Amino acid sequence: MRIRPAVAAVSLATALSASVVPAATAHAADRAASGPTVFSDVVVNGGKDIVLGLTTKKTVTLTWTATDPDGVAASWAYLWHGPNTDDADGVLPHYPPAGTCTVSATDPAVSTCTLSFTVDAARDLHHNGLAGTWKVLAEAQDTTDDWTDADVAGTAQIKRYAKVTVNASPEPVKKGRTVTVTGKLTRADWAGGTYKGYQGRSVKLQFRKKGSTTYTTLKTVTTGSGGTLRTTTKAKTDGYFRYVFAGSATTGPATAAGDFVDVR
Repeated sequence: MRIRPAVAAVSLATALSASVVPAATAHAADRAASGPTVFSDVVVNGGKDIVLGLTTKKTVTLTWTATDPDGVAASWAYLWHGPNTDDADGVLPHYPPAGTCTVSATDPAVSTCTLSFTVDAARDLHHNGLAGTWKVLAEAQDTTDDWTDADVAGTAQIKRYAKVTVNASPEPVKKGRTVTVTGKLTRADWAGGTYKGYQGRSVKLQFRKKGSTTYTTLKTVTTGSGGTLRTTTKAKTDGYFRYVFAGSATTGPATAAGDFVDVR
């Protein structure tokens, strides 16, 4: 799949025609000598995962460097998902505008480009298979009207938002008695428009003493059917229990608010 913004390309060609009109033979010679544009320093969302719930709308910034001995006249980039660009089942943004590119003050061959766009989970993510690695296609037009593109100039991670709950009981409890800690891990089901249990995942049970700011991991619990969590521990002192999920290749992390237990 190639998405070359036709309007931008036409307007750019018109602008260039007034100042860059070398002969066809000169174009070919220049391109052969200079080579294609090189893309580097591709960063999506500041290098952080893009984690989306059911209706999340998030502004994502994509930055990259385009280097061409002839100078870069314009450059585009977008995210795509699928086996290859011809069979991509997702493209973000849907109608990629040209990036805003600034030529280096010290090297006219180097341009730094940026593009910001909004991802709307309800509109853009129609099935759960879109969670995971997305690739960045970058394209550039140099000042001799030569085009270069790179199917995989970089990558980004788009993940399903997760939630985890916790409940520790009984409360109050006598010191040395058993505390049962339950909860549930769920994640956004983009296709169904709801949150569903995430089964078979490792979740840490942590405890923080009253008056402390530090949580300590007590054990690791595996989620059961429907994402349920259940384990037991001994009551030692007043404090807060919580479950923490580190995330997976397709799902973002989640941390429950601490549930206080009064130990007497």
